[in-house]
Amino acid sequence: MRRMVLALLAFAGATQLAAAGGASGQAGVGSIITKSMFESMLSHRWDNGCEGAFYTYGAFIKAARSFSNFGTTGNHETRRRELAAFFGQTSHETTGGWPTAPGWPFAWGYCRVKEINPTDPHYYGRGPIQLTHKYNYQQAGDALGLDLVNNPDLVASDPVVAFRTAIWFWMTPQPPKPSCHACGKGAYGTDYAKDRVGFYKSYCNMLGIGYGDTIACNNQKPYGG
Repeated sequence: MRRMVLALLAFAGATQLAAAGGASGQAGVGSIITKSMFESMLSHRWDNGCEGAFYTYGAFIKAARSFSNFGTTGNHETRRRELAAFFGQTSHETTGGWPTAPGWPFAWGYCRVKEINPTDPHYYGRGPIQLTHKYNYQQAGDALGLDLVNNPDLVASDPVVAFRTAIWFWMTPQPPKPSCHACGKGAYGTDYAKDRVGFYKSYCNMLGIGYGDTIACNNQKPYGG
């Protein structure tokens, strides 16, 4: 899994994320990502050539309940932007389709469960965030109470575990990087940024919200800057 944080995560700035979630935030992500919204956002995951039937709405909601601040922090737009950013990142990691496919390129998230060309044998990318490398499996397993070092395929065989590893990575800082959840600045290559931003904008449109003021990485500062 690439250790890059979405520049688009500066949705409305880190100060909004610091605000306490109101009563509406306590309703949880299910009030924003309804089953019909989930199916619309990830509408091609059932198509031939995709493995996305693995990713179910029930598994996502069950996993999300393990992280009380995920998608529930801040105001109406901030919560929706976080979820659009989460699905933008994970859709980029799991995208499928081909250049002439319907809705290409930003309608084919959650097509893949496993990395097509493994970059790290045994600890290759799995799940929505494409968890990769032994140290990430170790840290995720320790945090979630699972032995993912000896059983890495749990991330590709149990959809709840798959979503929990993705949300864990999203919510967990990796110094000097802040967590994706709390991120207000970042820097990385623009080729990766364009794809993630494309998914993010698509999901913001579906959720009926603006994109925020800063979604490109070229004007943002390095971590610790």
